[in-house]
Formats: sequence, structure tokens, C-alpha cells
Amino acid sequence: MVAVASTAVRGQQPGATETSYLPVAVRESPRTIQLRMEAEKPAVMRRQLDLLRDRYDLEDRPAAGVTMSRGKPVQGGVRVRLAAGTTWDALVAMTPEEIRDKDLLPRGFLPLPHPNHPEGGMVFPRFHVVEIKRQEGRDLTRYDLDFDLPDHFLPEFPAPIYLTTRSDLGDVSRGKLVTLENYFELFDGVLNPKQLEGLRLLVTPFPQQQFNATEDRRSAQPSRGVTCFDCHANGHSNGATHLAPDVRPQSHRHRIDTPTLRGVHIERLFGSQRALRSIEDFTEFEQGGAYFDGDHVIAAKKGVNHLDRSTQVSFMSEFQELLDFPPAPKLGIDGKLDPRKATPEEMRGQEIFFGKANCASCHSPPYYTDNLMHNLKTERFFESRVINNHTAVGDGPIKTFPLRGIKDTPPYLHDGRLLTLEDTVEFFNLILELKLNDREKRDLVAFMRQL
Repeated sequence: MVAVASTAVRGQQPGATETSYLPVAVRESPRTIQLRMEAEKPAVMRRQLDLLRDRYDLEDRPAAGVTMSRGKPVQGGVRVRLAAGTTWDALVAMTPEEIRDKDLLPRGFLPLPHPNHPEGGMVFPRFHVVEIKRQEGRDLTRYDLDFDLPDHFLPEFPAPIYLTTRSDLGDVSRGKLVTLENYFELFDGVLNPKQLEGLRLLVTPFPQQQFNATEDRRSAQPSRGVTCFDCHANGHSNGATHLAPDVRPQSHRHRIDTPTLRGVHIERLFGSQRALRSIEDFTEFEQGGAYFDGDHVIAAKKGVNHLDRSTQVSFMSEFQELLDFPPAPKLGIDGKLDPRKATPEEMRGQEIFFGKANCASCHSPPYYTDNLMHNLKTERFFESRVINNHTAVGDGPIKTFPLRGIKDTPPYLHDGRLLTLEDTVEFFNLILELKLNDREKRDLVAFMRQL
């Protein structure tokens, strides 16, 4: 029922050959589409939530004494569930082929599907939807699905904003979500006129695939659209999800967890798997293609926002490149721990990071990235399969995300499949065959929380 209805909206009949294109002329009224998809929504969300509960321990269980930059508790512990009768020690003693043949890879290490993979599109956490409606009267509610991960696994909201040019000010957001309603009062006198105009564009709504005025939108009423900062809230992330636009057919597209924009001034690759070469390229690409699932035909129909490279794009990028990492008081100027400030556990973790675990071969200080792409070849550990309409065949090359400020940016990996840093350490311990013991894993987490 769900798959048939979704593919019909995408212009295909059941059993038809997969196509790269969305339908331009939809032969169904907005009201009919809405009623049908609202009726399907409970089953869609039940299927996704059942998947999450099967994969993870979703309880709100913060790590003792660990918070994000503005005080939100950081979730602790390994949340990925193991198959019955399996232990982590038993798993890491196996070869990738043995794990694959016995189908023992933890389900939480498999690619995570979109809440409704055949539909895809931007989905926002409820707290962001509520705040945008309060400030702007703009409704980011989708009638066909809801965001799926619990709030306690997401970044703090609103996130603080740190600027490379005004480190003396600390958090310049003043605890507010920056929108078109308040950006000027918050930043006039802090930014130069070009940067201020770039920020204005980043908080200005433009038509998007699911939020626009056409008949195949996914909002109940015609919508002005979304802003860059609806996903990259306060230049950071609120955990909003989407599907990467670079793969077809639809079933093979990867879920993406919105990465932070903090520290883009040190990055040389943009997009978790697309390897765009500049923040200007990424800004232009997002507005012209990714907003519309990478479909330039649909973009023309729904109201694409073609940005001028020499003014609008450069102004937007100039502001984005001011976004700094959060303070890390235990780090020295080389990006490593100051022994006078760090605990023994954290110092041991740093030794593991640069030694046995060899994390620094990709995540090199001071920002803990090598600005390259790496293929983990996760498909060594499992047979290809369909998971809630997503065909999991491996991940391909993924860029090395900076680890500075990592405790502020859950969930982890490009699709958000790893809910905690403990999950992330277990994942890489298995995938990279590191053979870390329990104490080494705990120490490694303690170190990364100080970055």
C-alpha cells in the first residue's frame, strides 16, 4: 500500500522500470494527495519506529557530568543492540566474512533509511517546527510523516554561535534561534554589511521540493519554502534529515544527517559523499539542485532560486566561513590535550587515538580532519538487503568530518545511524578491526569529548 502510493506520486506505476525523473505534471489534486498520504502516515511511522526500537536502546540516559556547549546533556553508553547470544568481544574476534555469512552485524551499523524512503525530502525535528511557526508563522509540518529520532539524541537547540572574528563575544546568538525576524538586531554592529546580507539570505525562505506552492508539496498549505538555516540551525545542525541527491534509483539514495557548519573555514570538501570543492559550490548546488532532490526539471517548476555567484553566493559563504568551533578549554594550540588540565583517562584516550586506534591517520589535529574521502567498505560485513524500502549496498567514499566539537553534533556518521560516541567507537573498532578493549574504548570516548 505505502510503496505503491509513493511510487505513483513519483510518476511510476507498480512494476514499472525505475526512472531518474520525478513527474512534472501530477494528475492528482493536492487535497486528494494529502488525504491519501495522511491515511498512510500511521503505518509509515510505525514501521520506522519499530525499526529504530529493534536497532537501538532509545532511552534518555545521559552520560554523567557531560554536556554540550550550552548545557544539554550528552547521551551516553552503547545504544546499538547486539543479536541474541552475541557479545562485542565475540564479534571483533570474527573476520568480516564470518560476520557477513552469519548475519551478525548489529542492525544499528547498517545504513539507516529515511523515515519514508520512497518519498524522501527534508524532515525537521518538532522543536524546530514549533519555533519557526512561533517566530515567522511559517509551517514546516509535513502531513505525510514526522521526524523519527528522539530529541535527546539531537544537538542542543538553539545552538550557540561562535565567530572567528569576535571570539571575545562568546555565544553571539544570545540563546535565540536566528531567523529572518531577528537576524538584524542580533548581528548589526557585529558583522560587516556583506556578511549581514549573506546571513539574511541564509535565513530567507525559498521554495523546496516538499515546501512550495505546487500541487505535489507535502505541506497542507502552499508554502514559502525553507531556509538554509532550517537544517543548519544557528549555523550548526538540529539533526534534520533528507536524502542525498546524487544517487538513483530512489531506493539506493542515502539518508543524510545535517552536518554542522561550524569550522567550514578549514574544510576543503563539502557534502558527505559529493566532494564539492568549495563552500560557494555547495551553496550554489544546494539552492539549484539539492533543494529539489537534484532534479533541475522539478526545480524550474517549483521556483528555483538561482543565486548570483559574485554577490549572493560570495556573501553567504563569507558569513558561513566565520562560524567557529565551540571552545575546547583543555586543548593546546596544537589541538592536543594540555596535560595540566586533562584527566588521566583523557590522556590515555589521546594516546589510543594517536596510537593503537590510529584515528589520527584520518582525523589529524588541530581540527581532526584530513579533508579527504575514505571508503570504509562496510559491505564486507553484510549482504545487500532492502531495509524499509532502502537498498543497503554499502556506503562508498565518505568525507572525513572534523572531530572538533564532536560532542555537540550527535548523531554520527553521514546518515546518523550512530547515536552516541560510544556507538561510534564500537562501529570503528569493528569495521577497522582495531581490537580495542573495554578500557581503551572508554578512554577514547573521554578524549573525544574534550575536542
